Amino acid sequence: MKRVLPCSFACAMHGVEGLIVRVETGASPGTPSISIIGLPDRSLNESKDRVRSALINSGFMLPAGRLLVSLSPADVRKEGPAFDLPIALALLACDGQLSPKLLAEFVMLGELALDGSLRAVAGTLPMLIAAKRAGIGRAIVPLVNHAEAALIPDVQTYAVPTLADAVAVVLGNGEKFRIGIGPAPAKDAETGGDDFADVRGQLMAKRALEIAAAGGHNVILVGPPGCGKTMLARRMPSILPPMTQDESLDVTAIYSIAGLLGSDPHIVGTRPFRAPHHTSSRIALVGGGAVPRPGEITLASRGVLYLDEIAEFPRATLEVLRQPLEDGTVTVARAAGSCTFPARFSLVASMNPCPCGLRGDQTADCRCDDATVERYRARISGPLLDRIDLHVNVVRVPYGELATAAQSEPSAAIRSRVVAARTRQFRRARTLNASLRGTDLRTHGALDAASAELLESVMQRERLSARSFDRIVRVARTIADLAGAERLARSHVAEALMYRRT
Repeated sequence: MKRVLPCSFACAMHGVEGLIVRVETGASPGTPSISIIGLPDRSLNESKDRVRSALINSGFMLPAGRLLVSLSPADVRKEGPAFDLPIALALLACDGQLSPKLLAEFVMLGELALDGSLRAVAGTLPMLIAAKRAGIGRAIVPLVNHAEAALIPDVQTYAVPTLADAVAVVLGNGEKFRIGIGPAPAKDAETGGDDFADVRGQLMAKRALEIAAAGGHNVILVGPPGCGKTMLARRMPSILPPMTQDESLDVTAIYSIAGLLGSDPHIVGTRPFRAPHHTSSRIALVGGGAVPRPGEITLASRGVLYLDEIAEFPRATLEVLRQPLEDGTVTVARAAGSCTFPARFSLVASMNPCPCGLRGDQTADCRCDDATVERYRARISGPLLDRIDLHVNVVRVPYGELATAAQSEPSAAIRSRVVAARTRQFRRARTLNASLRGTDLRTHGALDAASAELLESVMQRERLSARSFDRIVRVARTIADLAGAERLARSHVAEALMYRRT
């Protein structure tokens, strides 16, 4: 009869997804030692010393002889200290201190201190989601991760402070450690403090941001310093629709992996707004490392990525945005393997019209010559600019508008129109207009004779690319949705052309 080796279940991270890992152990005669196989990284190889000390200091016997720990699937790189607990419990099952049958009912994660206490691990939420999908109904996590673990229904989760308590749970004596699944609190579920009611003037810029929010488009704001570009961009999340439960869980899982949930884990209810500095590297933007980790564009998924003074970013850094802007995902390849991260965000960028920032400003004189301005604008490649749907010139607001006591239209009113427009899009094509492709774009973005004539004349005059054509039609489709129109009209295409870079 084939012998079944003692095993426990752990979880590894592959990109932003959890992957169930089978931890098998075996003992053989020889010099006492612990070996770990299955593509462990350095921190995981150090686990054997932590496990040995934790077992002894918790009052357990370390199995005699040569101990082998196998992590499968063996072709996936394993990293981090979250494997300490499942390795320790699997070793205890080697010589009958624990029942292998009972152990196999749990997925477990936790870093062991030398005294046997359990420390927090990052990525608890996506790991437990993976356990749920794999049909494993019970889990053991460190006590300090209990709030995050409580966000996952349909998994009996036990939050324990020590290795000895984890053993008690496996033996059926740990009911006091079971955590209940309460209502998951959403932090800052509403729009927050930034509201378009505080913005004076800038009607064209606000209109462009409304179109971008409604259709999932990208926008760039060009104007002199102090005209309100950053203030406008920071209010973009306030007009985006509230996140669905699935979107909230996706964002929360990403933030869990990145360790951004803090000491009070919660369901993230606010759409992300990420604003990396222009000194950020390519890896900081797209993610990377020996084992790929999500970058800023993934942290901005379902929300807004704001690049302030985009022309100050190194050109090579900006070029990595081309695939994510087109596909909504980013694939990072490293020696340890490749990972695909979500990157479905709305890009909002801002820049000055020239190095001194005063070109076109009627209140000051620009000191830059034409060649200097061209070199400055050339820092952003044509193909990248081609992927930005709306180009908006932002001007200084006159004193009369700044001093008025009348409030502008609030974010709530704009958001209601955005929600209505998105509802039409999902009812029609089950996706946002910015993602329309092929047949769907030709069907839902069909042009009448007047619209086609206008677009043809502009494309021939300005020599616009095929990508520009598609993006103009998508923006026009969004404008029509905001107006409640079923078919595109010449006025919708004309407004879309106003925002196109030529």
